[in-house]
Amino acid sequence: MESQNLTGISEFLLLGLSEDPELQPLLFGLFLSLYLVTILGNLLIILAVGSDPHLHTPMYFFLSSLSLADTGFSSTTVPKMLVNIQTHSKSISHAGCLTQVSFFFLFGCLDSLLLAVMAYDLFVAICHPLHYLAIMRPRLCGLLIVVSFVISLSDSLTHCLMVSQLGFCTHVEIPHFFCDVPQLIRLACSDTSSSNIVIFLIGTISGLLPISGIIFSYYRIVSSILRVPSAGGKSKAFSTCGSHLAVVCLFYGAGLGVYLTSAASSSPGRDAVASVAYAVVTPMLNPFIYSLRNRDLKGVLWRIVPTAA
Repeated sequence: MESQNLTGISEFLLLGLSEDPELQPLLFGLFLSLYLVTILGNLLIILAVGSDPHLHTPMYFFLSSLSLADTGFSSTTVPKMLVNIQTHSKSISHAGCLTQVSFFFLFGCLDSLLLAVMAYDLFVAICHPLHYLAIMRPRLCGLLIVVSFVISLSDSLTHCLMVSQLGFCTHVEIPHFFCDVPQLIRLACSDTSSSNIVIFLIGTISGLLPISGIIFSYYRIVSSILRVPSAGGKSKAFSTCGSHLAVVCLFYGAGLGVYLTSAASSSPGRDAVASVAYAVVTPMLNPFIYSLRNRDLKGVLWRIVPTAA
């Protein structure tokens, strides 16, 4: 078969979650609803944090940053899928595919790093409460966000550059609803051994870095909480970590589930369905987890929603 560079291919074909014509209206309605809830929920979090001075603290600053990253993460894949279903088209241009790869890893890596930053914020708040304001100064908070963004941007550019160097055969059909890098590597006609090594190294570094930070932070947090003499104090401290821990478990649990599904199954279609968990569902649930477990945030949201209505 004829092999050519990505820049020589006019378009790819995204096969989506199902090729059954009867399921397309159902998929469109379902994913449109999920996307709208995701955008509305995360934008409400950002609006609540920005509008109430009582929420101008490091914890809510990081939370609004996470909501912004979740909005971008979901917007990278779902709108194109909805457009393709509505127009009965499966095509995506080579530039659009590279754009999806870039933003997918940018916001995905940023999500992961922000969760690690939020774990560090909780560690300082619980283990060093008297020095919290002195440590978590606005300058440090801004620096943590900037560093997280720079690392995520480097991860994104590396993946984009790697994909742009792959050689593909004509009429490339991707059995996914977005340009998934592992699927692109499987479909490449050129030697992909170096690409697999790069993906493994990048995934190991970008994955272990935040996970190690989260585990270390919670190790110190739990050790500190166990030294609290009163049961009420322990309960309050654990409650403070509840929302973040739930989001961490959801994010990494969904990602691990996709990895295990992909490793255990040779069906690309199952990989695409499993990817919905972390690419669509997780960004939608994060605002609900934080708002339902946080009285201050819930109170501000209840004041905003009637005003907007």
